[in-house]
Amino acid sequence: MTSSPAITFQQFAAVDIRVGRIVAAEPFPQARKPAFKLTIDFGPEIGTRRSSAQIAECYTLEDLPGRLVAAVVNFPPRQIGPFMSEVLTLGFPDADGRVVLVAPDQQVPLGGRLF
Repeated sequence: MTSSPAITFQQFAAVDIRVGRIVAAEPFPQARKPAFKLTIDFGPEIGTRRSSAQIAECYTLEDLPGRLVAAVVNFPPRQIGPFMSEVLTLGFPDADGRVVLVAPDQQVPLGGRLF
């Protein structure tokens, strides 16, 4: 995989990436790839948002509540089958291409912005 073209700091700053805590995870059998529906709490400023995340190959529904995650909160909502995804939950592919969630390695306040 090659690197993407260079961007300015202003372009990076336009992407609002926040930390949230998964408060609920549900099956999403209608998704084309194995996915879950997540409800994520981003704290009082942003509130609770929903996300479809293709993470069912690495996580179980029981693994997810209480986990911190990073998500883009300023993309427009996206219809994914019968579900409206409000944020993009971030992850990296493992060696087999399965999505591994991005999260801080220490406790941080909900809603904190990545910089």
